[in-house]
Amino acid sequence: MNITSLNASSYNFTSIQDFRRQDQDRMTIVAAVFLIFSGIGLMGNLTVFWFLCFKIQRNKYTVYFMNLSAADALLETVAVMTLILNIVGYQSPKLQFNGVASFNLSLTILYYAMIYIGMYLLTSISTERCTSVLFPIWNTVHRPKNLSTIMCCFAWALGSLESLLDNFVCGPSLWQITANCFPIGVMNFVLAVGICLPLMIISSLFLLIKIGKTFRQRYPPKLYIIIIVAAIMFTLSVLPLNTIRFLLLCKLIPSNLLPISTVAPCEFWMIVNSALNPIIYVLIGRRWDQGSCFSIRDNLHRAFSLDNAE
Repeated sequence: MNITSLNASSYNFTSIQDFRRQDQDRMTIVAAVFLIFSGIGLMGNLTVFWFLCFKIQRNKYTVYFMNLSAADALLETVAVMTLILNIVGYQSPKLQFNGVASFNLSLTILYYAMIYIGMYLLTSISTERCTSVLFPIWNTVHRPKNLSTIMCCFAWALGSLESLLDNFVCGPSLWQITANCFPIGVMNFVLAVGICLPLMIISSLFLLIKIGKTFRQRYPPKLYIIIIVAAIMFTLSVLPLNTIRFLLLCKLIPSNLLPISTVAPCEFWMIVNSALNPIIYVLIGRRWDQGSCFSIRDNLHRAFSLDNAE
């Protein structure tokens, strides 16, 4: 027996084990950091949902943002559960739970459903706000009274259906493009990048122009700023994910070479984006006068109040 060869093999095995342990420790730290973000985002979105639902006079835009905060809260709930499972898996790889595959599939369906629902809600908010400025008479006279509720129900139904098709046709791994998954991938890309994102961008640009024209006369409505910031943040979140998946769909990127360092930041940015939304609402709605007291209810009321003309 070659003792030197045996010692070298033992050394290499130990080095691999040490490397894996260090990698697991790094992943645990990253997951713990984003777990904190998710917890803060969950509490923030639940707080916004509570105030918009029970403490603030409802209007056509608070209905949208109430549903958006509910979707963000559910997304953060899924993130908290997933990150906890990941941390446990990193530290105890041999620990197994009964039904963990079905549970992970349910979390994946809910996670992507909330992303799609948030996209449709933001598209509806920005488009309706832009339409109300372009066609004020229609907005005042002919707009259906329950349009906000109808659009929110449509967003929840379409987003849920899209996520179910993703997971049951494409499988649990949405990054493995198969022949059956090709039509679903095309549909997702067209809906997100071909329809929703252009509508959000065009509406946001129009609102920016509107703000520029009225800024010297009076301070622009805070709702304009919230819609623009939320649309920009969400675009930065959704565009990389859909771009990567489109490249996979066209086989411009080999799926087996897709690095986790490319996908993970996009996924984590969705968590951060949802966690930042309540902070954005409160900061934009706050009055920064010297000596003014901090009130979440008053800040949200100012943030989502309508123009005097409406």
